[in-house]
Amino acid sequence: METDKRPPGEGDGGGDGCLVGVIRLPVKIVAVLVVLPVRVVWELLVAGGRATHRHVLAPLYAHVVEPLLRALGWLLATLLKLVFVWPWVGLWRYLITPVGRGLAWLGRGAYEQLLAPAGRILMTYVLRPLGTALAWIGRGGLRYLLAPLAKGVTWILWALAMTLFVWPWVALWRYVLAPVGRGIAWLAAAVHRYVLTPVGHGLLWLAAAVFRYLLRPVGLGLVWLVVALYRYLLRPVGLGVAWLATALYRYVLRPIGQVLAWAWHVAGQIVATLWRGLKWVGRVLVGWPASRVYRYVLTPAGHAVREVWRTGRAAVREARATVRRALFGTPPVEPTRSRARTLGSTTAAGNTPAPEISLHERQG
Repeated sequence: METDKRPPGEGDGGGDGCLVGVIRLPVKIVAVLVVLPVRVVWELLVAGGRATHRHVLAPLYAHVVEPLLRALGWLLATLLKLVFVWPWVGLWRYLITPVGRGLAWLGRGAYEQLLAPAGRILMTYVLRPLGTALAWIGRGGLRYLLAPLAKGVTWILWALAMTLFVWPWVALWRYVLAPVGRGIAWLAAAVHRYVLTPVGHGLLWLAAAVFRYLLRPVGLGLVWLVVALYRYLLRPVGLGVAWLATALYRYVLRPIGQVLAWAWHVAGQIVATLWRGLKWVGRVLVGWPASRVYRYVLTPAGHAVREVWRTGRAAVREARATVRRALFGTPPVEPTRSRARTLGSTTAAGNTPAPEISLHERQG
């Protein structure tokens, strides 16, 4: 049984299938020649961007940019404090606060020793008797002089106000404005009854006639024209455009979209396969040989070099000890620098001194 490898959505009909097949063939060619390279380039750019971010940008930010920004922030904060905070703090602490305390102490002393006694004396012997006398004089003057004078002035002002501001306006309203207003109201009623009412009736009749014999027939004709235009022109044109758009979507755009989606999927699978192959080739050609070389070549060579180094260092130490005994006849003393911590060890070299073994005894 042969499996159907055609893209999904391909029809089995005669004419539609031929049309779809004719459209899909060039679209597949274009997709393979254009979409696949674009997908490959895209995957390579994504992998390169991730590697650049992981191995270049992230370490650069963590070890260079971030410490630089922290140092710059600390420097700016220190400069701002030095310019805007510390001078004012020193001014407040060492100048303004002592001066204010001195002025407050001086003011309290002056108030307690000078102003308060003077104020009490002035209030007791001057202001209080003077206020009592003025109050007695004010009560007498208000009762026997100001009250009658105020009543007379009030009556005079009321008479002048009535004469100047009330009686002229009352006379003007009663003998001038009221008769003129009644005449204007009678004239307005006559104009409304004998002029405006007939004119309004005539205009209303004219408007009804214009609507009945002009606007209504014209409106009905326009409505019929719009209905006929929609029925015999716009609706057929709209149906044709809808049918054309449906056919274009069904037989052109949808097959092209399906083929492009299929080509994108296939390109992704191809790129993934190529990437896995490249990883396998790199692991076989580079990783495995490098691990073998490290395990079977570099490691034994390092062990051999380390053993040679140890042997040479012991021989040099033995030679130095022999020369020292030949020259001075004293037992050799380990130099101070030998008591430093040995490379790769957690204890100092002087804590556990190695026994003096000659090179011949070591080799024997």
